[in-house]
Amino acid sequence: MDFGHFNLMSYRTPGTPTRQLVDNEVEQVKLAEQAGFSTAWIAEHHFSNYCASPSPLMMLARLAGETTTIRLGTAVVVVPLYHPARLLAEIGLVDSMTHGRLVLGVGSGYQPYEFDRFGEDLRNSVPKVIEFMRMLELAFGQETFSFEGEHYRMPETHIASRTVNNRIPEVWVAGDNPDLHRLAARKGYGVMVTPRHFTPELLARARDRFAASWTAEGRDPRGMRFAVSRHVCVTDSREEVMRFVEHSRSQVRLSQSLRRREELMQGAMLVEKPYENEPTLEQMADNLLVGSPEVVAERIAREIRIARPDHYLMNFSPGGSDQATALRSIERFATEVRPLLEKALGPLDRLGAGAPAPAAE
Repeated sequence: MDFGHFNLMSYRTPGTPTRQLVDNEVEQVKLAEQAGFSTAWIAEHHFSNYCASPSPLMMLARLAGETTTIRLGTAVVVVPLYHPARLLAEIGLVDSMTHGRLVLGVGSGYQPYEFDRFGEDLRNSVPKVIEFMRMLELAFGQETFSFEGEHYRMPETHIASRTVNNRIPEVWVAGDNPDLHRLAARKGYGVMVTPRHFTPELLARARDRFAASWTAEGRDPRGMRFAVSRHVCVTDSREEVMRFVEHSRSQVRLSQSLRRREELMQGAMLVEKPYENEPTLEQMADNLLVGSPEVVAERIAREIRIARPDHYLMNFSPGGSDQATALRSIERFATEVRPLLEKALGPLDRLGAGAPAPAAE
């Protein structure tokens, strides 16, 4: 198993310059590469301060020239918001720009606020993803292709910007839709989930739902790659922990409003409001990966033993949390938390898909 860096590029201060968010992300990813993180993931959302990255592939194109070894991933491309011909070409171009380091995370989207403004019907989003993935295989599996589906049609076409060696990039699927889970099982794609403040037990139930799709497709679920996105802050300061948790809560509140079509804008900013069954900040602090290196390592080790993730997408800067805190956490995770994990679990590269579950304490 391994660890990745993730950024939503969100903000809470009106008028925050986009260039500052971009520069912060570049700085974080360069440090994450030096610290041995395997992948840098960039999100996609539109029209609000929840996320200032409208195109993860554009951000990865920038990062391609700033990095040399870290893999660069989309988490995720919201497939139904693109014309498939343009998306295929951009995937090919960015994979070549990164010299084959592109990791393709795809999703069907969940925010009506976005889909309304693109003139897209959210009800068609999952079948569009499934059709697009068929097109992806055709586009780079042969020199020319045509396609005739319910939602997409393409005459005989050549995608000129080719992936490295015409291969399909490593694919991960996000979301909690059974049809996408079945697709991932059939194709062997990884699956990723955003557990927010889930306990390890709830995370294990999510894994079980995904594993059921593998079983239904006649695949051994022990081979399933399972990734989780978590907010992480490594600090010995309780004050800094609670400040970070408050920013995390802000991000979750916006997500919940957007998911439920309950968003409320105040000018250019989304209004932050509590959601149903919202935990207290103290409860969130008890379940997020926040605190001293010992506390963070203990919580991750417990999650690995119970839910068996193969990969973490670690968000060190949710909401409007500051850059200095994020940079310190990235460095301390690599130098202090990871050694504690290896001490508790053994070599981390021996954990993950196909490997036996680590022994319980």
